[in-house]
Amino acid sequence: MRWDNLFDDLESQLEQELTAEEIDLQAEEERLRLARLGIRDRVRALAAATASDDRLLRLVLADGSRATVSPATFGRDWVAGELIEESGRRPQCIVALDAIEAVILSRSQVVQSLDASVAEESAGALSARLGLQFVLRDLCRRRQAVDLWMRDGRTHGTIDRVGRDHVDLAVHEVGEPRRESAVTEYRIVRLGQIVLVRL
Repeated sequence: MRWDNLFDDLESQLEQELTAEEIDLQAEEERLRLARLGIRDRVRALAAATASDDRLLRLVLADGSRATVSPATFGRDWVAGELIEESGRRPQCIVALDAIEAVILSRSQVVQSLDASVAEESAGALSARLGLQFVLRDLCRRRQAVDLWMRDGRTHGTIDRVGRDHVDLAVHEVGEPRRESAVTEYRIVRLGQIVLVRL
């Protein structure tokens, strides 16, 4: 009888130790998973939220401004979507991920942004491989006038060329088509200075 109690007690202790070890292992795996998450993964997970308010990205940008974006597409180093303005307008925009200083989250968004199953995407996804230069080249081909938000200010114009690490911008007045007579100056802007492109 006493031996049975001893073996039952030893079995219970062993089971508790194995359970504690398994819990510790799961906690360590979760810490490692979180350590691998990047800002792109977190905002992609938010974009998949079911509640429409949880899908909005409230961003603090490198130029000190704040912007609310409803994301639609994610590239390698950019996110595109609608810029939600106080006036109610919702123009299209492209945000450079490197220009995001902070993302302001609600409690539910914190949990949603950590969802690994949503953050993962197939390695073959085309948009995941496209860099900011590709999107800017498309705007250049279309001769699309843009508001360029940079780390040191904002300007309006048309992208003339896109290089490896810069764009040529023909600056002109809002609403004016890009004509030589309307261009007030030409700028070479480093890609690292671009915060947001508003269409």
